[in-house]
Amino acid sequence: MLTGDDVQAILLTLRLAATTVALLLLIGTPIAWWLARTKSRLKGPVGALVALPLVLPPTVIGFYMLVAMGPWGPIGKLSSALGLGTLPFTFTGIVIASVVYSMPFVVQPIQNAFEAMGNRPLEVAATLGANPVSAFFTVALPLARPGFVTATILGFAHTVGEFGVVLMVGGNIPGKTRLISVQIYDHVEAMEYANAHWLAGGMLVFSFLVLLALYSRRKDRVDA
Repeated sequence: MLTGDDVQAILLTLRLAATTVALLLLIGTPIAWWLARTKSRLKGPVGALVALPLVLPPTVIGFYMLVAMGPWGPIGKLSSALGLGTLPFTFTGIVIASVVYSMPFVVQPIQNAFEAMGNRPLEVAATLGANPVSAFFTVALPLARPGFVTATILGFAHTVGEFGVVLMVGGNIPGKTRLISVQIYDHVEAMEYANAHWLAGGMLVFSFLVLLALYSRRKDRVDA
């Protein structure tokens, strides 16, 4: 059965995933829009930078995030200057690390949705007198809704499954930074396999349901 620490880790993980996705939708949408519409030479480098977490080992990202948020890092100096102290081994720290690590899983589906939309809907909106901002909110966002749904699901699921990045940046502090993946690791280290099975099995079912939802949505769109 689940222990009190297990429940605490589950709730903290859900809180982290919800916070991360909310921030990524705010940050990632303008990035995705720019990548979908720009003809700048910077599109390639920016796109590669966004996608970097897809190929880098989580421990590499976690290490550099730890350095950046440490006392001598740029983020650490800024947070200290603002009176927030250093961010490693705090919930805020793992939120920032999660935003960086899960960014491609949110930005890329939204970017693909914007690119699939094409120019025609915006051109029609412009001929009807809509300014660019109005056209974005009344035309582009509604048409890109499937991309936002996919981005939300993928971003949430990916954050729930994080291990290396959050362990490097957050450590293993009960109630503050100990997430489901870290709790499973602790159970295995302590040879508490029954407890590990409950959490790992739950993660397995959750991951399957996420993929099932995504593939079902894709099939429905193809059929339509």
